[in-house]
Amino acid sequence: MIHRLKNQTLGKINSCRSYLSSIVFRRDSHSQVRSKPDHDRRRREYERNVEGKEKKEHDGLFLCKSKGQHLLTNTRILDAIVRRSDVRPTDTVLEIGPGTGNLTMKLLEAAQNVVAVELDKRMVEILRKRVSDNGFANKLTIIEKDVLKTDFPQFDLVVANIPYNISSPLVAKLVYGSNTFRSATLLLQKEFSRRLLANPGDSDFNRLAVNVKLVADVKFVMDVSKREFVPPPKVDSSVVIITPKDVKPDVNVQEWLAFTRTCFGKKNKTLGSMFRQKKKVMELLSLSVRRNGSKVGVMNHKTGGNFDSDVEEDEHEDHFLCLDTDASMLKEKVIGILRSNGFEEKRPSKLSHGDLLHLLFLFNQAGIFFHDTITSLPMDLHE
Repeated sequence: MIHRLKNQTLGKINSCRSYLSSIVFRRDSHSQVRSKPDHDRRRREYERNVEGKEKKEHDGLFLCKSKGQHLLTNTRILDAIVRRSDVRPTDTVLEIGPGTGNLTMKLLEAAQNVVAVELDKRMVEILRKRVSDNGFANKLTIIEKDVLKTDFPQFDLVVANIPYNISSPLVAKLVYGSNTFRSATLLLQKEFSRRLLANPGDSDFNRLAVNVKLVADVKFVMDVSKREFVPPPKVDSSVVIITPKDVKPDVNVQEWLAFTRTCFGKKNKTLGSMFRQKKKVMELLSLSVRRNGSKVGVMNHKTGGNFDSDVEEDEHEDHFLCLDTDASMLKEKVIGILRSNGFEEKRPSKLSHGDLLHLLFLFNQAGIFFHDTITSLPMDLHE
């Protein structure tokens, strides 16, 4: 009897313990659920504080990532860049985006003169003071303008940490511009550098590489970790050296850029497949019209005229019939050139510069052009 009562009492105590444990577990679970947003909020605040500190330079200068203001601070890497640039004591060096002057000071020690292009007035003030304090004021010229909108003075070399957001138009301005120079040592976004270094046949061969390498050679120097910058960018960087070729192809630059834009829009399609597309044929037909001054052109369907006039409707029908005939004849002409010269089944990404130049010559010789000679295309080398 006593033994049975004892067992019953123990059973009640155990069930009570289980009940209390389940309550505590549920309470802890709810507490964890409630605390998760607080934890996320605290984490976000911490990251914002860290990021805010990273945006401050040593003297409290606020740096804007959206403008590409990432200052390289590693002295060893700065020395390596200047050394690999082969700066001579008689050189005038063009530096783009000098910031607070970490690289500028190294260049002033090695070169005769430095021309620095900097738009941010705060940076200019710091740079002037730093250079003056070190006795180099007479060797530095600062141009306070947008680098893409200013004419460069004569220079021998370019050595620069390029803002990521202007890499393509700036490289285009250098390699296709009027200034002659020995080389450009550029610190660029790593992915951009890899695209620049690609060769025909590579999986990542692209319009940027084919346009730059038409007139210059590109050599890889080294990778630079994002941790070497203040504030650190989201991606790593690479240093490359661009050397203009002594002998450049005799080709109209605007025509070449328009041609590569057409070919590398779908770089992995065969040329035959690409030029069979109606849109592509109509673009070429429209260009032909603008160059030759013909009355045959591409109709704007949104402004199709007055539909109350039977005469105008007949004229529009004749116009479209003429367009279809011209487009069909042009397509046959283009495909004929590709087929007879062995290009129909070729892909742009597999063609050498010699192949592309020869194909452009064949098209132009047949009266097929890719630029209308009136419109000036922006000097951008990307797709």
